[in-house]
Amino acid sequence: MKEEVSESSIRLKAMIEKAIADHTITHDDYDKIIHIATEDGHIDKHEKALLGQLQQMIEDRLVKFVS
Repeated sequence: MKEEVSESSIRLKAMIEKAIADHTITHDDYDKIIHIATEDGHIDKHEKALLGQLQQMIEDRLVKFVS
């Protein structure tokens, strides 16, 4: 049985893909990403994977924080 992707996962993916494409992220956008992931009180496996991917790219400096 295939698990349905939540609406918040879709929005989260769009924001993370934009950060990856731009190689930058603002602190405001990062805060929005965290808010989207936690707004329903549950971080599902899709959201967890997306957040992990973004975090790894920030640690590897493939995505950098900008003002």
